[in-house]
Amino acid sequence: MASQFNLAPQFTDVTIFEGEGGGYYTWSASLFPLLSEAKLGAGKLVLRPRGFALPHYADCHKIGYFVQGSGRVGIVLPNSPKEVVLAAKKGDAIPVPLGSVSWWYNAGEDNSDVEIVFLGVTAQSYTPAQFDYFFLAGVRGVLGGFSTDFITRAFDLTQDESDQLLKSQTGSLIVKLAKNQTLPDPCKDANINMLYNFESAKPSIHVNQGGSLTIATAENFPFLKKVGLSANFARLDPFSMSTPMYAADASFQLIFITKGSGVVEIAGLDGKNALVAKVQSGQLCVVPKFLPVAKIADEEGLEYFCVVTSLEPYFAELAGETSVWKAMDPSVLQASFNVDPGLVELFNTKIGKGKNFVPPKE
Repeated sequence: MASQFNLAPQFTDVTIFEGEGGGYYTWSASLFPLLSEAKLGAGKLVLRPRGFALPHYADCHKIGYFVQGSGRVGIVLPNSPKEVVLAAKKGDAIPVPLGSVSWWYNAGEDNSDVEIVFLGVTAQSYTPAQFDYFFLAGVRGVLGGFSTDFITRAFDLTQDESDQLLKSQTGSLIVKLAKNQTLPDPCKDANINMLYNFESAKPSIHVNQGGSLTIATAENFPFLKKVGLSANFARLDPFSMSTPMYAADASFQLIFITKGSGVVEIAGLDGKNALVAKVQSGQLCVVPKFLPVAKIADEEGLEYFCVVTSLEPYFAELAGETSVWKAMDPSVLQASFNVDPGLVELFNTKIGKGKNFVPPKE
């Protein structure tokens, strides 16, 4: 399947909305056909100071990651009687379950933009490879789809009150709030259960001068169960390498480059190369199921946030001390590669000393 699609890393190519309060941008299925085929989606929200993304719900499970800046997020989960308000900052990941109502706000305290990337699955979406949003207010609000008679009766309002409620907000998707407009403060202790900060968490894997990998699954971040996804954040030091691995459970990987640059290689079917591409900050890369992938950082290093379409993914290593080759009997390697025992012994010795992240050669 992968060979028939363009796997090249891409920047957003569709502007859904741009205004004084910020913008929302997506990767289209026409640019990235694999998103549609695999029922995946990705979008980027930029909030300028005092930018407010109006309350909405969506037809997808996704995770929002704060690439830069800090802000407030309000979430009402399905069947929940109470709103939870979170204080989020750079490095925070927030799972957003299908059907949850949420709003996103940049209070503008440091006068800088907030950038949030959303990665998830679109199996229930109306639009292939896109997150469909249903807004509760504004010119695109769902209440506009009902007749005046239904609105007045449902909310026990007069005609004038109904018109005022529905027509006062002339903005759409994202608005800029007045300086005197306030929003609720974050709830106490809510961040502990609903946020995971990848920048402050202890790395799951760390190799000196090589890099680090921080992993969030249902085991250490139970709120992920609400979306059925997992996530990880990797830092590759300058010129270091993340060794080849593949998802052995048919998971797809959505990788957003948050900082730096490097090269990504994906091995395709029949022993052929599926991708060799330069990647840089702001690009999205999708790794198809079962295909091995490896990365090498440039001189500035490489950092990326990845969402995996499995709650408890299993990755098989092709190199390093946990390599699948290491698990096999040497005679199997000798027969498979058709080489002498001496090379097999050397190969096994080298694998045993290997790590997930390989520092640059001196």
